[in-house]
Amino acid sequence: MKPLSRIALLAALLLAAINLRPGITSLAPLIERIAEELSLSRGLISLTTALPVLCMGLLAPLAPRLALRFGLERTILVCLGLIAGALAMRLAGHSSAILIGSAALVGMGIAVAGPLLSGFIKRHFVGHVGRIVGWYSLGMTIGGAGGAVLTLPATQALGDDWAFGLAFWALPALLAMILWLRVPNVRESADEVMGGGLPWREPRAWLVTGFFAIQAGLFYALATWLVARYHEGGLSMLRSNALFSTFMMVGLPSAYALPWLAQRFDNRYQLLMICGLSSTLCLGMITFAPAFLPELWAVLLGFGLSGSFALSLVLPLYEADTPLEVSRWTAMMLFAGYCLGSCAPVLAGLGRDLAGSYALPFMVLTTLALLMSVLAWRLRPRTGH
Repeated sequence: MKPLSRIALLAALLLAAINLRPGITSLAPLIERIAEELSLSRGLISLTTALPVLCMGLLAPLAPRLALRFGLERTILVCLGLIAGALAMRLAGHSSAILIGSAALVGMGIAVAGPLLSGFIKRHFVGHVGRIVGWYSLGMTIGGAGGAVLTLPATQALGDDWAFGLAFWALPALLAMILWLRVPNVRESADEVMGGGLPWREPRAWLVTGFFAIQAGLFYALATWLVARYHEGGLSMLRSNALFSTFMMVGLPSAYALPWLAQRFDNRYQLLMICGLSSTLCLGMITFAPAFLPELWAVLLGFGLSGSFALSLVLPLYEADTPLEVSRWTAMMLFAGYCLGSCAPVLAGLGRDLAGSYALPFMVLTTLALLMSVLAWRLRPRTGH
């Protein structure tokens, strides 16, 4: 097969990255409506967000083994097919079993594709990793924002049937598959696959994992419940969805700009602290005064959480000294981080059911954001590192 140009490879990476988030974030604008129509508790409906995140953690260590057996590029193609098929299942999403089952399948596809896309960057963009990771992060943010912003218009355009609006996101996944069919598949050799155990006994690996877990938990809890919190706080559903869209859209520039700034000025840990403190302030305002200057806090929250995600993706590159170490740190970060982070949407939903209000779970989220800031402070560079 004729090799693709660097531009075509970057386009394939971006299209794949874009499809790693809409299957999750597209549910947020519709989740209260879906829960009501299907008579589901908020704890149960939150599984549509929690299950993909849990799969993203549990299955991440399988990605290198699948790449060894089938080839990295072909495995990514199959993952995109799984995501497309799972989203198309939502055409029949008026069954709660199908809706939750499709969420698990989406998570499986994302779980394997995510780590392998990092390997794809390392293989095809040697010498440009920092900049390409910025594009990769931007692609995921575009997908997440698109799922949040465009799902309601798509639903309205498709007869106001939320199942059609959710299934709409199978189309970009199919488009990505078409391009990935042209990406040459390279079989892995055994010595290229991650070896050795994960760094469970390394204290800084736990700091990195803890930071990643909290930012992931905050993002997916907000992707599930932020609209509902705004609406409960007295804002109209239209304005609540607009604020959620703002939160997602602000992530577009910060997802690219912050990794670039961190590399340019070597101030990644200061930026991590700024992101954590910004998120703490904004979540506190949304908890206690959701109707006071909500646009301002939505903008700052989008900046803080998207920036912390983009920066956390490259933390293993700075913390570890060899490619093998980077792979081990990344696997631990994704495995433990997403498994822990997946609890946040469910616990927030259960907290709402028990307390009768979103105020209590959002107080807990605010505390977690403060803890994330403390971890960023603890991650300051080691002497001589």
